[in-house]
Parts: sequence; C-alpha cells; structure tokens
Amino acid sequence: MSRRIVVLISGSGSNLQAIIDACKAPDYPGEVVAVISNKADAYGLTRADNAQIANQVISHKDFVSRESYDQALIEQIDVYQPDLVILAGFMRILTPEFVQHFSGKLLNIHPSLLPKYQGLNTHQRAIDAGDSEHGVSVHFVTEELDGGPVILQAKVPIFAEDDAEILASRIHQQEHRIYPLVVKWFCSDRLMMQDEKAVLDGKTLPLSGYANEE
Repeated sequence: MSRRIVVLISGSGSNLQAIIDACKAPDYPGEVVAVISNKADAYGLTRADNAQIANQVISHKDFVSRESYDQALIEQIDVYQPDLVILAGFMRILTPEFVQHFSGKLLNIHPSLLPKYQGLNTHQRAIDAGDSEHGVSVHFVTEELDGGPVILQAKVPIFAEDDAEILASRIHQQEHRIYPLVVKWFCSDRLMMQDEKAVLDGKTLPLSGYANEE
C-alpha cells in the first residue's frame, strides 16, 4: 500500500516536483496527497495543481503567534492522515509541539553538509570559509534547528570562480536526486528514527548519514 505524504513549501517547490515525479514510477511506495504553503504566491502550489494534488495556503500572517500557527498546521495536516511529512523549502522555524507531534515521520533537506552551516546563507558561508566542498543533507527533524539525525548527504566541489548562485544550482541537482531516494526508503519501511538516530535496514547510521566515503 502506498504511503501518504504531505509536503510543506514556501517557494518554487523544485524538490516537491522531484518527489512528485518520483511517485509516478509504478513501484514507488509513496504518494503526495497534499501540499501546504505558508505563502500564497509559492510556485509549488501551481506544481501541485498541475499534478492534481490537493493544496492550500495557511498564511502565518493570519495568526497571532508561532504556536497558534503551528497548531492550525498540525490540525490541517492530520486531516490527510499522512505517514510522512516533508519540508521542502518550508521557511518556518517549527515549534517543539509541532516537531513532537510528527516525531519520526518529519523530514527536511538542508543545503549544507550538516552539522556545518546550520541556518541560512549556507552557500556563501561555505565559499567565504574557503571550503573545497559543499553539499546537501536530508535529515529527520528534531527540536534542534537543522540538528536532527542525518540520513543521506551529497557532496559537490567548490571551484575558485564559484559564486553562491552557481553553487546553489549545483546543490539543487543533488537535492533532486537524494530527497526522493530517502523518501522511498522511508515509505518502504527501511528507514526510521530511533533514540534520536537514523536507522536504515536495522543499522544505525553514522553522523554524516548513509554511504559516506570515510
């Protein structure tokens, strides 16, 4: 039986598209049943429309507090009875109550090789630090911002002539490759979070996630 996925977005939804495309494969074990955005002008909503996926806007501007917004978000997500909730460029810091409610079935993608460069402007920070490589991490979400256990990372080189925009485009290509893969693992019951650690096929993953070169 196909696992039910709800995706939260704030922007263009390119990772959402990658997951929608992956779900079209006959043997893919997940299905996006709803897309929710906190911004009405998010292009990802158009992507959902084009794929005939239920979608809606719940604007944070309509709520007096982060807590009341997240509570409304929880209630709406629960209507869809998801097996998995995916953050795909959802630009909100989530409350502990939200994270706890979906604990173990909440995934995020972050444009750095975590634990490096938590937060924003990761591409420029990696360039400014003189790093030779940069990357992207898919991780379970815990109450620590960008601090949940890493499941899978992809690395890209940083070249001398790179600016943040060029580096971001290189990262996006990797995001669209690894996020659908991790979602597939989860929906195949191969992946879970236990004791704040990522576990794949019964084995606890190292801090940098699966299949690191070291």
